[in-house]
Amino acid sequence: MLKSALFWKVITLIGCLLLLLVPLSMLNSLIAERASWRDSVAQTLSQSTSGPQRVLGPLIVVPWTETRKVMKGDKEVLVEEKHHRFYLPEQLKIGAQQVVESRSVGIYQGQLWRSGMAVSASFDGERIRDLLNKPGIVLGQPWLTVVLGDSRGIASVTPLQIEGQELDFQPGSQFGQDGEGLHAVLPQSLLQKKSLALSFSIKLMGTRELEVVPLGKNSAFELQSNWPHPGFTGSFLPEKRQITSQGFTASWQSSWFANNLNSRFSDDAEVRSATLPAFSSMVINPVDQYQLTDRAVKYAILLIGLTFMAFFLFETLTALRVHPMQYLLVGLSLVMFFLVLLALSEHIGFNLAWLSASLTCAAINGFYLQAVLQGWRRSLSFVAGLLVLDAVLWQLLQSEDSALLLGTGVLAIALAAVMVLTRHIDWYGLSMPTAKKTEQGAEKDDKESDDRFRLWK
Repeated sequence: MLKSALFWKVITLIGCLLLLLVPLSMLNSLIAERASWRDSVAQTLSQSTSGPQRVLGPLIVVPWTETRKVMKGDKEVLVEEKHHRFYLPEQLKIGAQQVVESRSVGIYQGQLWRSGMAVSASFDGERIRDLLNKPGIVLGQPWLTVVLGDSRGIASVTPLQIEGQELDFQPGSQFGQDGEGLHAVLPQSLLQKKSLALSFSIKLMGTRELEVVPLGKNSAFELQSNWPHPGFTGSFLPEKRQITSQGFTASWQSSWFANNLNSRFSDDAEVRSATLPAFSSMVINPVDQYQLTDRAVKYAILLIGLTFMAFFLFETLTALRVHPMQYLLVGLSLVMFFLVLLALSEHIGFNLAWLSASLTCAAINGFYLQAVLQGWRRSLSFVAGLLVLDAVLWQLLQSEDSALLLGTGVLAIALAAVMVLTRHIDWYGLSMPTAKKTEQGAEKDDKESDDRFRLWK
């Protein structure tokens, strides 16, 4: 077997395939590097403008002090204990109009959104009635707070309209460690009312996500946007949504029965906004050429393997021989296809880049194979096969749900073609050592000469 030309041919081709894994791994690293640069654009926009926004509020915080007598040794002393009561809305309704615009940093793009939000809420005075009627309780100055993910995104805010009064907002949320946001100081007289109704508007700017925490006993959030590629994440999916090429509308609803948020805001509780469930909408860029190119490179070994198999069949069925170096050069041209695809997709889009890279690779191989295969007819046949494989791979990338089915079909057809074309080949004869085949050939020639000599006599 070690003297068989077929054996060493197969070993050499396997070595060529393994050698081509080196530039393919380098190409994978390049794709990851370019993708990280693309991701840095979103970080640059966040650093220069505003990051993702999470809205927590409106929420009324009521500070209160309780004075009680305790025994300290043999004496009775008065001790003051300071507390905070979180006053959550009964009804919370937020409507937002979002406008998304693209910003370019070099050849990369990121998205920045601006949103006008109209907020209205109502509060039930019975939830703090125990503080008003309990002896030894002194109420402090209450305030209304709105916590935001990044206060740099506040473009403007209207005064707070509450029970016929107009109050100005002040910087800072005054909400523990979540200091980003704004607050408005409330008159204590408002706490005497059986119910409170308030409203205000705010214009926010941000990147990637917009989230709203459903603080109310019943909360509703409605979002309209001009971006046609939203991503609905978070703890709740929208109850209704409509997505068109001009944008989308989505609406969420939730209550304390579903989110149990009221239990998270007990007196003096340390609440972090990031730990609370929220309605969430994300601005997604669907044209991710790096992810598509990375998936395409995963099929590169299939493309190269099928091409090598076609060359091997051509050698087996004809007298023409293809040198391993020619195999390797054709394999490198197929690797170059993916590099051209990556470079062009950053400028002209993935689909047009795929077409351009396919035609470029076909032109290079067509010119080269004309000399290798000794004829334009054979060369164009192989080029047509490469273009068909490129079309099949493109379809695999576009059909994620059917990728396994299509890939299996391609391999089954390729295997069936090999079996049909090689069903009459004597593989033992092909794998016979060269010296033995020469000896058998000489014996066959001698026998044919003797037969011709007998016939002549």
